[in-house]
Amino acid sequence: MKHHPQTLGEFIISNQKDFEYSSGELSRLLNCIRLAAKVVNHEIRQAGLVDITGTVGNVNVQGEEQKKLDVFANNVFINALTNRNIVCGIVSEENEEFITISGANNANRNKYVVVMDPLDGSSNIDAGVSVGTIFGIYRRISPEGTPVTLEDFLQPGNMQVAAGYVIYGTSTMLVYTTGNGVNGFTLNPAIGTYYLSHPNIRMPEQGRVYSVNEGYYVHFPQGVKDYIKYCQKEEEDRPYTSRYIGSMVSDIHRNLIQGGIYMYPKSSEREAGKLRLVYECNPVAFIVEQAGGRATDGYRRILDIKPEHIHERIPLFAGSQKMVEKAESFLR
Repeated sequence: MKHHPQTLGEFIISNQKDFEYSSGELSRLLNCIRLAAKVVNHEIRQAGLVDITGTVGNVNVQGEEQKKLDVFANNVFINALTNRNIVCGIVSEENEEFITISGANNANRNKYVVVMDPLDGSSNIDAGVSVGTIFGIYRRISPEGTPVTLEDFLQPGNMQVAAGYVIYGTSTMLVYTTGNGVNGFTLNPAIGTYYLSHPNIRMPEQGRVYSVNEGYYVHFPQGVKDYIKYCQKEEEDRPYTSRYIGSMVSDIHRNLIQGGIYMYPKSSEREAGKLRLVYECNPVAFIVEQAGGRATDGYRRILDIKPEHIHERIPLFAGSQKMVEKAESFLR
């Protein structure tokens, strides 16, 4: 009999012992995200057929036009997390304030909060380019039985109990970590099941790809310009290949598998950088580090930075250990 690969559900159950507080809640929470991602995946696959691409006409808290699929994905994840009464609060890129959840069953007893970017790279959807969902999970620090507080969401990334992303690409994959390495699961759309396809992902220490929006080159700090020139220089292992999709999940995912560096530096246009610390950089940094890579703002480890507010922006350099260290040496 042919051995079938482990499903995501089986994997979660068999690894439940890895969680420090293994009461099954974190497993239920991951299952909830798995389900919501399937719904979003189904909608994205139909995006070209139905009137769901394009903008709603609203502008979100970031000053970006909200796409219809952004709003859809946001609603799907919020509803899934709220209805299952697993979390006590949510921060989403699409919502200005954090969301407090306390249902009839007194969800304030719940131990976890979720931070998320429900649809990363959504400006690419109309062009048929891969997009993703990013999430991080924290154990609350406010007392159970009381409403969730802002402080629950402003924990440094090193306090995450789990983080992951879903990439809706040529195949749909859920990649996550609970601090015991990184595993990737591919959705079999015929039966709606995720199978363990990429066990224990390890990022090569050195890659051959750099990902940065070179259109902003003139606005970058001198150290970043120098590093880009280094990447382009003719040497035995260089020039490196430039690959920039513009969906962070896609660029990070490729570099996780093949090696490489992803950079979104600050610029004279964006002094703080563009990516959000709480629900983009922290989950990605946790995954990258768990796969043996490195993630910094150019100077500091991302996971050690204490967020000041939920939509705080920060520069990001993430990827293969040696490449990120090299980039940092140019910034110093």
